[in-house]
Amino acid sequence: MAELRDLYQEVVLDHGKKPRNFRALADADCRAAGYNPLCGDRLTVYVRWDGDRIGKVTFEGAGCAISTASASMMTQALEGKTREEVETLFGTFRDLVTGAGNEPDEGALGKLVVFTGVREFPVRVKCATLAWHTLRAALENREEPVTTE
Repeated sequence: MAELRDLYQEVVLDHGKKPRNFRALADADCRAAGYNPLCGDRLTVYVRWDGDRIGKVTFEGAGCAISTASASMMTQALEGKTREEVETLFGTFRDLVTGAGNEPDEGALGKLVVFTGVREFPVRVKCATLAWHTLRAALENREEPVTTE
């Protein structure tokens, strides 16, 4: 567990300081905004489809290291996925960070498994899942911003 905790800190710091896919996507097919009033995280998620698969997903905004790292890693994990695969990964990730359900499928999560440690800090779960809920809102073409309240 100590190794996973060290990896978590390393990965969160890396993605928090140098987020991947951090930019607006001018030709996005859908987008949504999200807000976490507890710690002030605000972000917008952009999605461009390539047929029935995500061609590109990006985000922009400002937030804590956990929120930014989660959004960054989410964008990497979701490219090339179908809507069904996105929903499955969303559920698996949510179960991972909340500790709900069965033990998560680490093979399906890939590097996202480092967020296992978030479950020890329930208030931080909202930080880790904000980008995911915002992505879901974008895919559902919801107009109203997502909030973690």
